[in-house]
Amino acid sequence: MEALFIYIIKSSGLMLLFYCAYFFLLRKETFFNSNRWFLLSGLIVSAILPLLTYTKVIWINAVPKFNTDFQNIVSNAYQEESSNFNWNYFILCLYAIGLLIFLIKLAIDFYSLNSIIKGKKIQQQADFKFIDINENIAPFSYFEYIVYNSSLYTPSELESILEHEKVHSDQNHTLDVLISRIFSIIFWFNPIVWLYKKAILQNLEFIADSEAAKNLQDKKAYQYTLLKITTHENCVAITNHFYQSLIKKRIVMLNKNQSKRRNYWKYYAVIPALVAFVLLFQIEVVAKERQPNAKVASTEIESVDVYKILKNSTDAQLTEIKEKLKKLHNINFEVSQIKRNSENELTSIKVDIINGSEKSQSIQTGGDKTIKDFGIIVITDKNGKKKAGIQTTDEKITVSKKVSMNGKASKNPEIKTITTNTETHVNTNSITSTKTNSDTNTNISTTVIINKDNGTKVITTNTGTAVAVSNGTKKNAKTSSPLIIVDGEEMPSDFDYNSIKSNDILSIHVFKGTEAVVEYGDKGSNGVIEIETKK
Repeated sequence: MEALFIYIIKSSGLMLLFYCAYFFLLRKETFFNSNRWFLLSGLIVSAILPLLTYTKVIWINAVPKFNTDFQNIVSNAYQEESSNFNWNYFILCLYAIGLLIFLIKLAIDFYSLNSIIKGKKIQQQADFKFIDINENIAPFSYFEYIVYNSSLYTPSELESILEHEKVHSDQNHTLDVLISRIFSIIFWFNPIVWLYKKAILQNLEFIADSEAAKNLQDKKAYQYTLLKITTHENCVAITNHFYQSLIKKRIVMLNKNQSKRRNYWKYYAVIPALVAFVLLFQIEVVAKERQPNAKVASTEIESVDVYKILKNSTDAQLTEIKEKLKKLHNINFEVSQIKRNSENELTSIKVDIINGSEKSQSIQTGGDKTIKDFGIIVITDKNGKKKAGIQTTDEKITVSKKVSMNGKASKNPEIKTITTNTETHVNTNSITSTKTNSDTNTNISTTVIINKDNGTKVITTNTGTAVAVSNGTKKNAKTSSPLIIVDGEEMPSDFDYNSIKSNDILSIHVFKGTEAVVEYGDKGSNGVIEIETKK
């Protein structure tokens, strides 16, 4: 939804840029045909350019991870509480209503045009089809059709009218009318588009007047014809009709001297503004972590495969996932405790994934509520080693794995976070249980990381608590915790930063390594987290 709003704002801004360039620089010039293509190109650029982006990658050094769930509080620090009323959908509905109204008006105009042309006698002359009608309607052209009422004009007046409409028909001005009409429907809320449409239609009349006057001997008689046609109030909206408002401007432009060719520079004045638009808004900067050294190069990810399990997944689809995991990755996949509602949607499911000695598990049960969509993710590194886990709906992929430190195997699992474009959360080499409260149907995730070397379990819940369990005894996992400073005040070692609501946080700064020691001395040897609240 946000992307749609951003596109509309960018497109409207570009349309305003081209209109201002025309209004202030080109409106009084007699380069009518050049103005036509300038205005049309403005519409095309405003529709396409906001869709084109250039991605610039910036490599940054990897930030060391604290033995806390600090990643979650940073990622959620600036998220506001969701409102019960969704303004995005309200604005979208309002836009859709306006769009529907203008589409209906366009359909009515096409119907009116068809009713005028249908059944009438057509006189074919060269590439033109002339239709003489009895209705008191202003003469108009629609592609090759030229419609007029000959009984309302003298022969000389009719000649001027037909010469004018032939120019419209021969140069396919109807396409310009339809394009401007479509843009005015899509951007109906933007006042600039209506001014833009008016400028296009007016310039088309300048073109037709200029070309028709070249083929007529009496230029003044043509101008008198213009004045006479203004008495006709009826016209068809989607056609090039001889009557147009601003007759005075048309007559002025008809008698104006030709502009000097050196004034063509004005068409290029818009280019610097377009370049600035691209540099400011169409370059997307993406930050990627640089691997610290070659010691962990062997753990670089080669591929990520995701097998989605949706609330409407059938038994056949679950069987297909099982077969693919076994065939492609040699991973065992089992489902049980399957329950469905009357619409054959999953309301309960238990998933077990076994990858050698590693096991991941997800359980969802919500009474009559359907399950949350999730999936099975398989990560393959460059050495061909595979990690499998449960994909839920957090913001990051977390891969739990052991790495080599100074050539020796580490006994403690290291958590590595990899940010992706999709919102996923994966914890492999562990057992992940996802439960659903039957009243609110919100997932409560508990991750259990089992260290098989010393029998220690580290249990982490989505509330941010971490408890180490060894031989049945619990203790807080607070070793090597960073120094926490809140509003300039040092917090005690047992302070839980999760007690601070994310909406109350104004800013967060993290100091590490030498930088932390310089700022806070030995107390900052494990890193420092500075939190400034809004209070």
